[in-house]
Amino acid sequence: MSDLPPSGLDLTGIDLTRELVRTERLVLRPHRPDDEDAVFAACQDPEIQRWITAIQLPYTREQARVWVSEVAPGERTAERGMPMVVEAGGRLVGSAGVHLRDGRLGPEIGYWTAPWARGHGYATEAAHALAEWALGLGAPRVHLVADVDNTASQAVAVRAGFRREGLVRSCLDRRDGTRGDAVLFGRVAGD
Repeated sequence: MSDLPPSGLDLTGIDLTRELVRTERLVLRPHRPDDEDAVFAACQDPEIQRWITAIQLPYTREQARVWVSEVAPGERTAERGMPMVVEAGGRLVGSAGVHLRDGRLGPEIGYWTAPWARGHGYATEAAHALAEWALGLGAPRVHLVADVDNTASQAVAVRAGFRREGLVRSCLDRRDGTRGDAVLFGRVAGD
């Protein structure tokens, strides 16, 4: 038996509460209280609200405050995940994260891009960097899911080096109370 957690990551010596991931253009960092305004503004976007159904509607400033000050740091402290601000040039341009899940699929990557920052490849760069981070710490695989109708997110996954693995039927909760299908993407070491 392995001594690694169910996610497969070896977090020995990693302080998730402070962990950063850097790319050529981006800093992926923990949320701070001063991110509240940008998170609140981004989450007013109809596209983010459409695809990220975990965001409550209406999305309030208080929800943004709780996210940046309590929920995101709590996920890191409990080693359940690593939610991150995607920052370019000192400005929040999106959000990304590694969700540490039990089970065979391993860590899950998620992302959104703020409406003022779309079209620059930030989500692709962040998703690729987070996959490399997780694989580099021993995860046997990482995955992400995208709604079958979210072609932009699927394109990000492909550009970030993920392979389309199949359709997962009726796995997504939709705002209208129905369930939707998702495309499963995965990466393993060497992809």
